[in-house]
Amino acid sequence: MPLLELHDITRQFKNGNVITEVLKGISLMVKEREFVSIMGPSGSGKSTMLNIVGCLDRPSSGTYRLAEKQVEKLSDGKLADIRNNFIGFVFQSFHLLHDLDAQANVELPLIYRGMGAKERHRLAEAALESVGLAHRRRHRPTQLSGGEQQRVAIARAIVGQPKMILADEPTGALDSRTGENIMGIFQKLNQEIGMTIVQVTHDRAISSYGHRIVHLKDGEIAEEEVLGLPEEESRSAADKNETGEEAENK
Repeated sequence: MPLLELHDITRQFKNGNVITEVLKGISLMVKEREFVSIMGPSGSGKSTMLNIVGCLDRPSSGTYRLAEKQVEKLSDGKLADIRNNFIGFVFQSFHLLHDLDAQANVELPLIYRGMGAKERHRLAEAALESVGLAHRRRHRPTQLSGGEQQRVAIARAIVGQPKMILADEPTGALDSRTGENIMGIFQKLNQEIGMTIVQVTHDRAISSYGHRIVHLKDGEIAEEEVLGLPEEESRSAADKNETGEEAENK
């Protein structure tokens, strides 16, 4: 089932009389439980596309459906509700508040929801536990390594149990070994919990953790690579194949 659908999306930016067309008719469908990587050179439109998918920006034209709801013309307030309740964000630079400890950073999205303190504490502790940082929950970002800060950011992204995680260069500020650990967490969230993940990356090795790679070039989709299928689709395909083999053997 499609979780998000972009149809003929364009995005233009105007500076005086100069119009720059960043996205040029992007059409893309992402199914539930998919893990999709978006790759492309600098200036190809990757981050602009991710901002539109994350309801942080609006397209100049085209339609965007998220969970069967057309969202590109919704009010700012309704878009904010979608961001807070439906989407978890992970950024290259972590975006943690340095005067708050790890647990308080993770609790922030729940505060915006108006959730009570007791439930916030419980969910934040569980989210930190899921990324292996329960023992560091009282440490501030300056007391954590880069990899630990990114794990706190992931815990913050998943604490509200979103349907989708959007990640913009999630390993870009990390060494390769730490980056692999972060991608292992993403794979676990995708395979065991069923979270849909869309990430922007310039790293071919990082992009290969997903099911599909979408290559952007000059604001257009130049190519798509299918690397695998979400677990449910893989099981379904295997079942169909097995049924077919049984029919042949009869």
